[in-house]
Amino acid sequence: MIEVEVKAKITDFNAVKKMLKKINAEKDHIEHQEDSYFNSPIKNFAETDEALRIREVSVNNISKTFITYKGPKIDSQSKTREEVELEVENPKKIAKVFEHLGFKKVAKVIKNRTIYNIDQYIISLDEVEGLEPYMEIETDLEDGSEFEEELNKIFDIFKKLGINDGFERTSYLELLENKDS
Repeated sequence: MIEVEVKAKITDFNAVKKMLKKINAEKDHIEHQEDSYFNSPIKNFAETDEALRIREVSVNNISKTFITYKGPKIDSQSKTREEVELEVENPKKIAKVFEHLGFKKVAKVIKNRTIYNIDQYIISLDEVEGLEPYMEIETDLEDGSEFEEELNKIFDIFKKLGINDGFERTSYLELLENKDS
């Protein structure tokens, strides 16, 4: 699966929410996410532009856990990349398995995410602990053959929302790490 994703820094969530209503985006839900990131014992994911995480998601007191691998970004203007995700049962046991295999937990990213939908696009308003507000727009493709077309459509949605700058290719993990250095 290829995840086509663009992120932008936002100054005013309320203004964005009004614009989302104007373009008929529908509010879906609010979720709390805690992402634990791991580094490989055989290569440095920061150097290879990959990521391995365990994500714990809570929506209305219902929790789910996912393991996600993200490959290197495939273009110069977005966060588009291969993504493989699997729902699992117990985050502590999965972390233990990773650690026994030599993976090291390197960081935790905590956020509250308000999710909207418009057509096949997911729009997320993200409040990340330690960062300013951000918004992501994404969609998934079976393969990467149409990613440029989808990327243009995502940028069109940003334009309709009045967002023409503040775009960011780095992950929340990288933004937090860069903030501390």
